[in-house]
Amino acid sequence: MAGPFTPGQVDFTQNLAAELTQGNRTLVMVIGAVALAALVVAVVLVRQVLAAREGTDGMRKIAAAVQEGANAYLARQLRTLGIFAVAVFFLLMLLPADNWSQRAGRSAFFLVGALFSAATGYIGMWLAVRSNVRVAAAAREATPAEGEPEKDLTAVSHKAMKIAFRTGGVVGMCTVGLGLLGASCVVLVYAADAPKVLEGFGLGAALIAMFMRVGGGIFTKAADVGADLVGKVEQGIPEDDPRNAATIADNVGDNVGDCAGMAADLFESYAVTLVAALILGKAAFGDAGLAFPLLVPAIGVLTAMIGIFAVAPRRADRSGMTAINRGFFVSAVISLVLVAVAVFVYLPSSFAELKGIGDDAIRAHDGDPRVFALVAVAIGIVLAALIQQLTGYFTETTRRPVRDIGKTSLTGPATVVLAGISIGLESAVYSAVLIGLGVYGAFLLGGTSIMLALFAVALAGTGLLTTVGVIVAMDTFGPVSDNAQGIAEMSGDVEGAGAQVLTDLDAVGNTTKAITKGIAIATAVLAAAALFGSYRDAIATAVRDVHANSGELGLSLDISQPNNLVGLVLGAAVVFLFSGLAINAVSRSAGAVVYEVRRQFREHPGIMDYTEKPEYGRVVDICTKDALRELATPGLLAVMAPIAVGFSLGVGALGSYLAGAIGCGTLMAVFLANSGGAWDNAKKLVEDGHHGGKGSEAHAATVIGDTVGDPFKDTAGPAINPLLKVMNLVALLIAPAVVKFSYGDDANKGLRIGIAALAAVVIVAAVYVSKRRGVAVDGDDGNAEKAPRPADPAVVS
Repeated sequence: MAGPFTPGQVDFTQNLAAELTQGNRTLVMVIGAVALAALVVAVVLVRQVLAAREGTDGMRKIAAAVQEGANAYLARQLRTLGIFAVAVFFLLMLLPADNWSQRAGRSAFFLVGALFSAATGYIGMWLAVRSNVRVAAAAREATPAEGEPEKDLTAVSHKAMKIAFRTGGVVGMCTVGLGLLGASCVVLVYAADAPKVLEGFGLGAALIAMFMRVGGGIFTKAADVGADLVGKVEQGIPEDDPRNAATIADNVGDNVGDCAGMAADLFESYAVTLVAALILGKAAFGDAGLAFPLLVPAIGVLTAMIGIFAVAPRRADRSGMTAINRGFFVSAVISLVLVAVAVFVYLPSSFAELKGIGDDAIRAHDGDPRVFALVAVAIGIVLAALIQQLTGYFTETTRRPVRDIGKTSLTGPATVVLAGISIGLESAVYSAVLIGLGVYGAFLLGGTSIMLALFAVALAGTGLLTTVGVIVAMDTFGPVSDNAQGIAEMSGDVEGAGAQVLTDLDAVGNTTKAITKGIAIATAVLAAAALFGSYRDAIATAVRDVHANSGELGLSLDISQPNNLVGLVLGAAVVFLFSGLAINAVSRSAGAVVYEVRRQFREHPGIMDYTEKPEYGRVVDICTKDALRELATPGLLAVMAPIAVGFSLGVGALGSYLAGAIGCGTLMAVFLANSGGAWDNAKKLVEDGHHGGKGSEAHAATVIGDTVGDPFKDTAGPAINPLLKVMNLVALLIAPAVVKFSYGDDANKGLRIGIAALAAVVIVAAVYVSKRRGVAVDGDDGNAEKAPRPADPAVVS
């Protein structure tokens, strides 16, 4: 099998000096205006949400405590990440670029991407902690005070759901608005140089998203697992009982993990997909390739507005999920229709009419670029719809998989765990096959041109982006509903029908969170596959620029070569190591929470009869410190592993490394997300009265399953998405340097080995330090063996 860099290879970097045509410049300016319109709609939705009532004094006090904890954590996290971002800014200045303008722009827009990603996450958290109390207050109307007339339960449920979904709509509009605005500004300022500058924009978004995903995930799941294990299992009190010292931390975690983390995650998916589409678009579509990849998601912005407002529950709806599905499919169908109109208006009828293409094979392609683009985008839209339905099947409470897990609770926690793992493994296969078919279907559109085929994959990614506005709204809906139920239970001011309204919304929210994770994974794979093509092009350019020998083994992507096979295995291994580190971090932090909550129950027996108040702040502080402490290791692994592989084994092995990570990461992410989602809803199923209901042995078994699934679905699984894109972008950025120092005229073997060794040492040291950490209790030396034993239940009660 020949390597990809043969002497007759086409130079895909021709005509990069070309500027945007006046028509394309005008179109990009219109797209930028659409992005600004999305931000205006976000402001309108914020006003609608904040106009709702906040409920009782007790509910407002609890909401204020959650707001204070979330703000404090996110502020500390962003200060920590700010230092890291500044360091990467200067490192990017050292990497090769065609000119100083590209180098400076790449570093500057790295900071812009990081800032936009952080802002998206912060806005999501800021509104969510103000919306949850309003959702709880709306549900409270279902239980009128004495003397008040009975309220229409359906109308109350619809009102609460609308507030929660409009909150998500704000985050969705910010995600698509800021993502499209950033990319449009880069294209307007840098024109044909935009793809190189956008690499920095995408890296900034991906790095911050990964840190926010990992840190927020560790915080939220440590608090959640600790609260469940002591509160539900040991003390037999409800999930959000105010006597549990971990409840405030749990509600804080939902916002910094699910709202802030997932918003940043989907923003970086948006940004990175646009990066890949614009890099490949210039090579495949010439001048039009710098505008058309922005036009598709701009249409998605408009249809997302329609989809968000279309989520208006009706009396005939079977559940809240029916209304959400309706909004999603309305948005998807309208997107497809508008994209069809756009391609036939904007694109010519033959590839020969496209201007600025440097590849004769593409120019001679006998297909119709309009049909090519429409089918590629349609593949992405259809893929999103299929993933949505497939994930819903495996995680909804009304479907067989979750009901089967519920039945296994009658035989204990072991069978619950086994059933959840088996469902997660099975669902990962179906999702991977769907994603694989989508990628391959797009790839086939390119015919004999590899660059055109890769651009088709990128366009499929932009097609999937047309649904992102609604997807983010669906995701934020979950934690807002969860927090609303927590505030209602802790305050004791929502009972009866109102409490059931919130329980039903929470179950729908669990499903929407699982669905959005599935679609985020599909987006990650499409973006990674497209970036893989960009990586291939970057190597070809570097080989030509440094006059490298194209016959070098280290330059070949031939998988039969041992060094490439080793790279493939290492790519898969990093996904396992990353997942293990994230889950272990949750385990350690949750252990500290468990010991702290037990200590408070033991030393303050008045907590159980409400004569003493728990120390909520101590648990929030434990989760904050542990989450920030654990950020370094997965971040260093994501950045340093590609550097170690590339400089030691060559760019061919680095390409194989990326392939291994993409393949393994797809399966692992879906497995973790769907297992966790199914366990969570199986618990909800039992709590609704099935198999003995709350307080039964079956309930205890599903709580154990849910605690196992928590770090699966909300920490390790979602963090794999930005991991894949960070590693792809790092590989893309270092590829020219690897070629230069390994195979060029000024090859420096000593420097190359030194860089690889340093990266490997950093990884080993980070993992070693992480593994040495124990569960710190009351300031001891971190040895979990010295932690106090569980309190005697008789003493506690």
